[in-house]
Amino acid sequence: MQAETKLFDLSGLTVLLTGATGHLGRALAHGLAEAGARLVVSSRTMAAAKSVADELPSPSGARHVAAQIDHLDQDSLQNGFERAVAEVGTLDVLIANGHQPTASDWKSVTDDEFNQQMRNATGYFMLARLLREHVVSRSASGNVIFLGSMYGLVGSYPDAYAGIGPASPVAYHALKGGIIHMTRHLAVYWAADKVRVNCLSPGPFPAPTVADELVSNLSQHSPMGRMGRAEELVGPAVFLASNASSYVTGHNLVVDGGWTAW
Repeated sequence: MQAETKLFDLSGLTVLLTGATGHLGRALAHGLAEAGARLVVSSRTMAAAKSVADELPSPSGARHVAAQIDHLDQDSLQNGFERAVAEVGTLDVLIANGHQPTASDWKSVTDDEFNQQMRNATGYFMLARLLREHVVSRSASGNVIFLGSMYGLVGSYPDAYAGIGPASPVAYHALKGGIIHMTRHLAVYWAADKVRVNCLSPGPFPAPTVADELVSNLSQHSPMGRMGRAEELVGPAVFLASNASSYVTGHNLVVDGGWTAW
């Protein structure tokens, strides 16, 4: 293997990926496994997580495992993380991708719904702190990757949603903006502990269930004139998880087809 290729090789690393059964999560799980990582994939139900773990490739012979983690439940976070460690021994990388959404826009969202969206960020932080404590306790290095969004940087286009459904949820924008800044804050505090913290912010990567009209409207606002494909997020994720990004921390890597460059 050439030296340049080795930089992106994840062999020997164990990655905890939350939200592994979703549109982007499943693509990330497959891509990370193909790069050589051992995966602990989590979902809110063990059955869903196991279905992903069982389908992952294993070029390095690693055995992938499943874990049950609900980002909005503190006991689930703690128990799921501890059981994952008991199963695999050590964790090196956390990719916090799990997300419980809300469909309510600024006109209808309640305070409880808004607060519940913010609890996703709480879950990201609690898992990240568990990963930090885990690697520091064994004098190892660690790597945290949060999933942000281009909507943590810019507002949406109201005309793209008009007549189709609710506007892009205000609580989601607040959540993702907070996650991006939490990345910077933790990165500077944890750098001395050899724990890197970065954020991966996708642009428009609609799931197959999204209305065709909305996809068409959003495409008109993209410099590349199209939506992202789930597999196009894999390369940036592998970069952040690997030694190729060993001097990168506190960074928000935006993968948006040029959306935020307008």
